[in-house]
Amino acid sequence: MSRKAIIVFAITTLITALAFAFSWIYLSQLLRQRLLWADETASMLTRQLEYTASKAVPDLTSTRVDTSDPKALRAAVSEYLQTDSNLNDMLESVVGNSQIIYDAAIVDPFGTAILDTNPALNGKPIPPRRDLIVLRDAGFRRQLRMLYNPGTVYDVSIPLQLSGQPFGSVRVGVSTVFLRNELTPRLQQAAFFCVVAIFCSLVLSAVISNVALGPLKRIAANLDSASAGETEMLPADDSPADEVGLVSLKIAHLGRKIRDTNQIFSALKDNVEQVMANLQDGLMLFTPDSRVVLVSASAEKFLARPRHEILGRTAEEIFSDGSPLGAVVLPAFLKRRPLAQYEFDAADNRRVQVSLDFIQEGEASIGALLTMRDVESVRRIEDEIEISRRLSASGRRTKEVAHEVKNPMNAIVLHLQLLQNKLNQADTDTQRHMDVIGDEIHRLDRVVQTLVDFTRPRELHEQDADMRKILEDVSILAAPDAQQHGVRLVREFPQEPLMVRVDIDLMKQAILNLVLNGVQAMNNGGTLTLAAQRKDEAVITEVRDQGSGIPPELQEKVFELYFTTKKEGTGIGLAQTSQILDWHYGSVDFESTVGVGTTFRLRVPAVSQSRGGAQKEVPARTR
Repeated sequence: MSRKAIIVFAITTLITALAFAFSWIYLSQLLRQRLLWADETASMLTRQLEYTASKAVPDLTSTRVDTSDPKALRAAVSEYLQTDSNLNDMLESVVGNSQIIYDAAIVDPFGTAILDTNPALNGKPIPPRRDLIVLRDAGFRRQLRMLYNPGTVYDVSIPLQLSGQPFGSVRVGVSTVFLRNELTPRLQQAAFFCVVAIFCSLVLSAVISNVALGPLKRIAANLDSASAGETEMLPADDSPADEVGLVSLKIAHLGRKIRDTNQIFSALKDNVEQVMANLQDGLMLFTPDSRVVLVSASAEKFLARPRHEILGRTAEEIFSDGSPLGAVVLPAFLKRRPLAQYEFDAADNRRVQVSLDFIQEGEASIGALLTMRDVESVRRIEDEIEISRRLSASGRRTKEVAHEVKNPMNAIVLHLQLLQNKLNQADTDTQRHMDVIGDEIHRLDRVVQTLVDFTRPRELHEQDADMRKILEDVSILAAPDAQQHGVRLVREFPQEPLMVRVDIDLMKQAILNLVLNGVQAMNNGGTLTLAAQRKDEAVITEVRDQGSGIPPELQEKVFELYFTTKKEGTGIGLAQTSQILDWHYGSVDFESTVGVGTTFRLRVPAVSQSRGGAQKEVPARTR
């Protein structure tokens, strides 16, 4: 914003604020005075009506009215009030002679109008209205809202006593419409005063800014020309001494723009570097003269060279004609011909996909983007996604089948029970057959329920945990079974923490399944070892037993659901362990030698060192 605009804005804002503040104070005081006057006027009229009403009713004990009968007493009082000419005349004068009074009424203790300025309301219940004190004691802004809302009537009332006993009340209604009609002209005057003040401030500020800043325009224009590369300068002796401040301001402004630009560029560079470091694909960005200006971290494994040796070099310096990649890329750079997902076998027998795109801006080329991708990794990810999709579909189908199977099973169980009740005197063979049928049906029901539980999605409550602590807890849980089988549990852990991000309960269950299987496999006792270590970006956990081992012909089936070699086994434990590791993006495998033992190996992604100590709560996710 220019200095002139600042001066105009400041003066205008100041005068506008002063005009608004004075208007606000004036109107608030005016409104408060009017409301106090209205309250006093209405209160005075109410007292006058109360006095007149009390004089209109004679001493009823000297009349034929049965004062012990409340109904007769009310009827007599109402008749005296309604027929009293002075009271009726005063009611009419209250409304006719006042600019703010809307109505007036005398009501009995039950809220029914005895005498109202509106004859149609006589003898009818009058709904209660808010007291005028609510409007009178409110803040100014609330008073304005209440006044300029749809018309409302506020009451001023006092109790009415006749013959020394309370008898209803006298009410006088004050309308906000009448008050608003008195206040609106004053508001219009204040608004007009504000508009005039703002217009005068604009004119005044424009004159002041032209007088104060007029001589500096040439210097400002000259500095703008200098910042644009022009060298024309104003004579130094033409400038008053106080104009140096504006020149300094311009220079500071230019300095801030340059600094902001550098900061934005630095932040953008850092963000790009972070993105490039996390990319799985190898990306290289080239200038129009084929010189590298940006390289992703993954490009190092495709080129077998660190990034600092690649940046700033040309394509001819990076790629050689003798390499498979150079044989593909160099001709494309030379002929300025794009490559669209060209695949070839690299020197390390990997299948690599290369894409080269030349970036155009109008008719001119402003650079090129080279993308290198490991085809096998991409296909492996696609296969995993397809397997996950099929497993999800299989899970849904399993639940549908289980539902359809359980319904007829429930019916069979019910009818079997009915049949048993009818055959209470059945012979032993018949009862035995029926017991076998019942047991098999219940076993089939447990099998179906187990299958449903296995395929049901689970909600993971992940948190950072030390794998050593998890293994310690598992060893405590497995200790009674190990002692019963004569098995000694041995733990081999490193000194440093092994941080992983897992659902602790599920991970304990997965490892406990392996430990219990190992304990049960050692019929003659032995040693079961729990070991853990960090390797690269994963934590490796091993469960080693000295059992009978797994025969080679059965090793491919150990993770299949319901596969078991134990008489009392369910075939769920190892399948469940494999499933839990899949949920945590890990894996489980094993090595087994018959007569020697089996080693199960679990691989779980490790928490990075930078966040290993952070215990953050994260939203649960469903697998």
